[in-house]
Amino acid sequence: MSHSTSPSSRRGPLTIALIGTRGVPARYGGFETCVEEVGRRLADRGHHVTVYCRNADADRPARYLGMDLVHLPALHQRTLETLSHTGLSVAHAVTHRPDAAVVFNCANAPFLPLLRAARVPFATHVDGLEWRRAKWGPTGQRYYKRAERMAVRWSDALIADAQGIADYYRETYAAPTDLIAYGAPVVDREAHRLPELDLRADGYHLVVARFEPENHVLEIVRGYSASKAELPLVVVGSAPYAQEYTDRIHQAADARVRFLGGVWDQELLDQLYAGARTYLHGHSVGGTNPSLLRAVGAGAATSAFDVGFNHEVLGRSGRFFRSSEDVAELVEDAERHPEEVAERGRLALEQARRYDWDDVTDRYEDLCRRLATSRATRRRGRRAEGTA
Repeated sequence: MSHSTSPSSRRGPLTIALIGTRGVPARYGGFETCVEEVGRRLADRGHHVTVYCRNADADRPARYLGMDLVHLPALHQRTLETLSHTGLSVAHAVTHRPDAAVVFNCANAPFLPLLRAARVPFATHVDGLEWRRAKWGPTGQRYYKRAERMAVRWSDALIADAQGIADYYRETYAAPTDLIAYGAPVVDREAHRLPELDLRADGYHLVVARFEPENHVLEIVRGYSASKAELPLVVVGSAPYAQEYTDRIHQAADARVRFLGGVWDQELLDQLYAGARTYLHGHSVGGTNPSLLRAVGAGAATSAFDVGFNHEVLGRSGRFFRSSEDVAELVEDAERHPEEVAERGRLALEQARRYDWDDVTDRYEDLCRRLATSRATRRRGRRAEGTA
């Protein structure tokens, strides 16, 4: 996705609401990263951007990088946290009537009819195939399938961040989507922070992931522990709701595995990506993943779980695994052939140029203008009906 200057940026400002995430500053996942990167650029272009944030932090700024922040509470329970916060956010948004809204996560679909009733035009970012995640039992999986159908029915537009997601909605629901992937930040290949963790550049393998079964952290740790690799495996991440799975991961590790927990210092995390011999990416259901894009932007040679989303991002730079045995073979091979690893890193940087946040913002801006225009068209249509 090469950058282009959108003609829409030369027209008047819009009021845009970004709903359904934890908010900014981005500290959690793909949705939050997208909101921060796109929202700040939209604000720089003169649009009035409002981001709805969960108020977990005591320090709650009213503005951030040009965006207005609205802090609202949420129930601290896994199954209700997102919905409770989004319900309050939608209630606030319908009273302020933005020109366009983007709702992230189709799990929030029960509130979409409220936006529709208030004549707020909106797109739903449907993300990955949430019903495939192991953390949701049968009830949760049925809920997500129903939420998908509601998103298709009620949304003015759907956003997919990967071709595989777009294909799924077209094949399952005959529903078109706007394909807008995330951006891949190009990361400076610095290493001066690594000694803080007793690490050196090109001296370790890396995993960055929440500890959830569909991210295959357990399989990666098992495979590495069964390998003859000499470089340590550094694992960044945790799981707030999955202690049993976390325990299994720790039990599978040998003395070469180092668990760092969550790393929220972005400079340090970027240097971990850039300094890794290989980055091991086990995500399998979430569409285009920001951790993978950050690794690509850092020029990390990446071995990823063998699904279409990951092939789409990595192209020729990637190696792929399906089992712990595959992981063992990949890390051993990377240590035997460092010259091949270096070439894969160069190819990864070429891939990163396809994922540009300015281009992503162009696409969101154009979509929001279409949404705002659709509302104006509906209003004119109602006026015409009234005078007929």
